[in-house]
Amino acid sequence: MNHKNLDLWQKSMDFVIYLYKITSEFPKEEKYGLMDQLRRASVSIPSNIAEGSGRGSKKEFVRFLYISLGSAMEVDTQLIIAQRLNFIDEISSNELLNNLNDIKRMLLGLIKQQKRCIE
Repeated sequence: MNHKNLDLWQKSMDFVIYLYKITSEFPKEEKYGLMDQLRRASVSIPSNIAEGSGRGSKKEFVRFLYISLGSAMEVDTQLIIAQRLNFIDEISSNELLNNLNDIKRMLLGLIKQQKRCIE
């Protein structure tokens, strides 16, 4: 399976680009704090989808999809923290969280589909 053909991978890549744009407006003192954490966790989502697809087994792919899901949950929490700290406005936060919810839903769907192929 080529990860680049997955709507999930493409959507998660778009999410990363948008998140980088939004976090570039964070306070300078957050460069190595919350900004860095958010960026690393968001990059982990499509990266683990890609790595898992290249592992050659559905079982390994599912394992890496779960890692992506964990990273998505981490980003979700960090976005809420950023909003509570007023580093991000409500409109941008809601847009990011809505996109992230779509990504999580797609991840869960792909996990379910891949697990059916394993059993």
